Amino acid sequence: MNDIDTKITKHVNDVIQKYASGLFRNATLEFYGIKTAPIKELINPELPVVEVGGGAADIVFLLEDDAYLHFDFETGYGRSVITRCAGYDLRLYERDGRRVHTVIIYSAEVKSKPQGLNIGSLVYNPDVILMSGYDGNTIFADLESKISAGHDLSDVDILNLVLLPLMCHTIPRRELAANSIKLAQAISDTTKRNACIAAAFAFASRYLDNDETDKLLEVLRMTDLGTMLVVDARKDEKMEIAVTMLKDGMGISTIARYTGLDESTVRRLQAELEVA
Repeated sequence: MNDIDTKITKHVNDVIQKYASGLFRNATLEFYGIKTAPIKELINPELPVVEVGGGAADIVFLLEDDAYLHFDFETGYGRSVITRCAGYDLRLYERDGRRVHTVIIYSAEVKSKPQGLNIGSLVYNPDVILMSGYDGNTIFADLESKISAGHDLSDVDILNLVLLPLMCHTIPRRELAANSIKLAQAISDTTKRNACIAAAFAFASRYLDNDETDKLLEVLRMTDLGTMLVVDARKDEKMEIAVTMLKDGMGISTIARYTGLDESTVRRLQAELEVA
């Protein structure tokens, strides 16, 4: 990936916070057989990563009953999956003292419900959603029909859209993830369109490998949201250059002319440096 790609990737959590926080508000997982309080907001838990692999790869929502809803995505299963999730939840509880409701979403490759964890004094049985039970071909066709007809998407439709690549389907997962983003791009409402694209990409980045995510990033770049990300990334880069030039004692007008930033932005950066 080039530098702009890297900056876009670093923005993903900020983007999903901005665009998807309201997307799932009051949504529930009852369609998938899971009963919790409605979702209140998406949070960034920022837990220290002490295990090998992906502590930051999970998605956490705050529920209306002040508990957490922890989403974990898996394309296979084993003892390491359940122990990692248990450790993650314990750190969430240790830090915030909130109950944690965990849902492990297994891709279509997993056909039967994996066992929980029982090590004597600690018993851990998170809810499980097996996506092998959902026909991705039919659900994709239904979503495509609704969007092309200009119909508003329900909370269930939105969840199906972002989880579609994990369902049973006749095309590869990465290609289906790309198709989900392309499908979301056809949503007429701009706010919901960008929120669905952000969520579809952010969810997919949790279960695709690095190479697949990089390829999906190219699809994201072709969307309206992707264009905004590139602009934001370039602006961040210009601001980093401006801060360096300020530290070197260069004048505001010179910095503005060199970076393309307006002088008011450069003055704000200068004021922030002086306070620091």
